[in-house]
Amino acid sequence: MEDLKKLIREVPDYPKPGILFYDLTTLLKDKQGFHTLIDRLCNHYSGHTIDLIAGMEARGFIFAPALAYRLGAGFVPVRKPKKLPAKTVSMSYSLEYGTDSLEVHEDAIKPGQRVLICDDLLATGGTALATAKLIEKLGGKVEGAAFAVELTFLNGRAKLPNLDVFSLIKYDK
Repeated sequence: MEDLKKLIREVPDYPKPGILFYDLTTLLKDKQGFHTLIDRLCNHYSGHTIDLIAGMEARGFIFAPALAYRLGAGFVPVRKPKKLPAKTVSMSYSLEYGTDSLEVHEDAIKPGQRVLICDDLLATGGTALATAKLIEKLGGKVEGAAFAVELTFLNGRAKLPNLDVFSLIKYDK
């Protein structure tokens, strides 16, 4: 995956001093890089029965619909509170300092549907875990979690112990 890693811009001290930000917009604008990323994510799930791809706001909205299209699945947006127009279910989760919440429409996932979680980055795993709980709350079955990038040193994978967690590009520090 070094070919894709080379397309990611590293921005030091963003959003605050001491943080190294991995900017995927430089990969996204590279047509071959973006196509390769989506192809490799889809290849991992070919042969699996997946009904829906759940993408988390905001950058999950870039990757999840592309996977949904290629895998012949539907797309479910997982949003921040008060962004969806119809009745929703929500799930709160812990952040480093405080809590946050995610929502989906209550009719977004039918019992028994197989759902793949997709986001740009796996860091601490809190957002992915909350998304998995939302899916299960609606009766869906989480088939796995797909990420373009994983920051392995933050050990987010540990919050998703019973899932097929797949990431293409890994940063160890």
